[in-house]
Amino acid sequence: MKILVATQKPFAPKAVAMIKDIIEQAGYTFALLEKYADVEEFKAAVADADALIVRSDKVTREVVEAAAQLKIVVRAGAGYDNLDLEALSERGVVAMNTPGQNSNAVAELAIAMMIYMSRAQFTPATGSEISGKTLGIQAFGNVGRLVGQKAAALGMKIKAIDPFLSDEQIVAGGAEPVHSLEELYADSDFVSIHIPATPQTVGSIGYDLISKMPKGATVINTARAEVIDEAGLAQVLAERTDIKYAADVAPGNISQLQEEFGVRVFATPKKMGAQTAEANINAGLAAARQIVSFFKEGNTRFQLNK
Repeated sequence: MKILVATQKPFAPKAVAMIKDIIEQAGYTFALLEKYADVEEFKAAVADADALIVRSDKVTREVVEAAAQLKIVVRAGAGYDNLDLEALSERGVVAMNTPGQNSNAVAELAIAMMIYMSRAQFTPATGSEISGKTLGIQAFGNVGRLVGQKAAALGMKIKAIDPFLSDEQIVAGGAEPVHSLEELYADSDFVSIHIPATPQTVGSIGYDLISKMPKGATVINTARAEVIDEAGLAQVLAERTDIKYAADVAPGNISQLQEEFGVRVFATPKKMGAQTAEANINAGLAAARQIVSFFKEGNTRFQLNK
């Protein structure tokens, strides 16, 4: 069995070495493709691979069709909108992610962004403290719960909404349940977004929700750029000169927003949520172990395309 690690944005060298060791200790062949120039190079590398590990690399129908022997692909991370699940399912290829491995890194970044924006991006302007403020968490999964725990330790009041959790589960996670997005945004000084990009969520956060937020409120998006209605965001920032927006996933109109609204808008130069040494290693090793477990034991615990 040949297991290919294909990453335009490579894992840390230490992580690569540990992934290689897991694969070879299991008796499989390790292959590595890093910083590839185009999809043709990716297709050539995956042509004889039985398994594939990627990060944010796009496993499109074109790539799947080039991978004649592929049996499993694992996205090292939680989000998986870079995988064409339909194409993979049609070919009988199992798709997995590695939920929870990057969660702490993303949660710490969300907290850092709250402080950074509260302090006017560390400019000489007078800032504010996050202690005593209300944080609304949109989606209370692995990352959302960790954000809530860290924010509570800093003295924030935590509210959360998640359509897949009961009130009791949200309370057990340390937050007050909220039953509508309108209520969450209206009652929160900060909203931290942790929803995936789906047909239901793309463009769902815009003027109507953000304009309901209290004076001086901030939206923190460490999820996906696509969930933001960019025109609506620009409109509310123009009308509400107290509102701020920070993202780990820059909107397409980021240059315009920064030019018009200055330190009220921030975006990382590239997605940084999982860019810690710890998360880098955790996600890569989890991906390798899941592939070995799949081949050795038929384990499909984190299968996405059931």
